[in-house]
Amino acid sequence: MTDAPGAPIVLLPPSEGKAPGGARGGATGAFARRLARPRTAVREALGQALDDDVLAARALGVRGELLDIALAASRQVVAGRPPLLPAWQRYTGVVWGHLDPSSLSADVRARVFVPSGLYGVTTAEDLIADYRLKLSVSLEGVGNLARYWRPHVTRALSTTVAGRTVVAMLPEEHSAAIDLDGLAGTCDLVEVRFVNSEGSRSVGHVAKATKGLAARATLLGGLEALEAFSMDGWRARRTETGIDIVSA
Repeated sequence: MTDAPGAPIVLLPPSEGKAPGGARGGATGAFARRLARPRTAVREALGQALDDDVLAARALGVRGELLDIALAASRQVVAGRPPLLPAWQRYTGVVWGHLDPSSLSADVRARVFVPSGLYGVTTAEDLIADYRLKLSVSLEGVGNLARYWRPHVTRALSTTVAGRTVVAMLPEEHSAAIDLDGLAGTCDLVEVRFVNSEGSRSVGHVAKATKGLAARATLLGGLEALEAFSMDGWRARRTETGIDIVSA
């Protein structure tokens, strides 16, 4: 079934949990050509960090057995042609589990945009490697990844989402990789926060699960479905700056 024209784009964070494996092949995706140079710069900077045990552990943000796994995956990324999976299959975290992307069409999944430390931004349909690299990390030669990616990602998104509705469901770390004020000049931007009854940001498993469900509702039912979202004690509320999904 063809996706409805003008349907909203949803910005979602990646997950730390990732499925291993995939098939080797060339990098493809909606932003592969436009972001080829900055992606190469990040990959080379990551390669330099991997040469130093302390820098590698700091860049990958894990220790022990998880560090060994992350190092092996990262070395494949740096070497080129790592095993690839579509992002919607690669990400296995709570948000993505409740989004249930396997039950969505490819056209709908292509409206999920994901900022990341390694790629800048991809769609959920783009092929990606198994990686671990947060946007809060700094690498020699490129600096803080969120600041490095910000102009590149903003330019790439601005041309892609012009005239569309964009629903941002991003934590601060991932929002920092996009000039959302600048992006709002090219599209109808709706920022969504998941908060408690006092207005503080809600985190944890339940908030992530709700984010996945709200993203799914938005993709399938549009902005009206998001504005009417109500589930398991969470309810949408319009604000001056966007929409809050508020827990009871």
